[in-house]
Amino acid sequence: MRPLSEQQKTLEKFLSLPPIRPSEMIGLWQGRGIPSGHPFDGVLENLGWFGKRFTSQLRADALLFRSGQHRLTPIDPARIPLRLALRFHKVGRTRPVKNLFSYLQRGLRAKGPVASLQTMSFHGVTSAAIIYDEQPIVDHLRRIDEHRMMGAMVIEGDERIYFFELERVEPPSGSARADP
Repeated sequence: MRPLSEQQKTLEKFLSLPPIRPSEMIGLWQGRGIPSGHPFDGVLENLGWFGKRFTSQLRADALLFRSGQHRLTPIDPARIPLRLALRFHKVGRTRPVKNLFSYLQRGLRAKGPVASLQTMSFHGVTSAAIIYDEQPIVDHLRRIDEHRMMGAMVIEGDERIYFFELERVEPPSGSARADP
């Protein structure tokens, strides 16, 4: 019997979790990648990824990045060359790319929410999912507990899954504001 890969083990953990409704995701969530052998493991963290934000209209800032100490910048994923990022993922973990990305954030800024929260079936279970407007990406979500969710990002045409965790954030007044 062949041992399970990190991807398979993490997928099994994800599939064991209960579903969540889109309306339960409204608010600000801090994210972190779950290492599983995906090319993006460690890349988002290196670039200053903060997490995601969901509105009451079930729209999403799917990629929120830190800009300075207390500012969050929503990035438009449509402006990121996804296939190129997958191919050259190793450079995404380097300091020069981190510095370059921080410089480019202003030009990559989203003009509004860039994805929708809907329900979608994944491996036979219907749960909340983030469907990106301009990229072939769906983030499937499952509940870990009352304050934490696990996500499985699926890119159309790529069998690998990027796993992440989201933890609900109650920002103190005046901090963690988004750039206009």
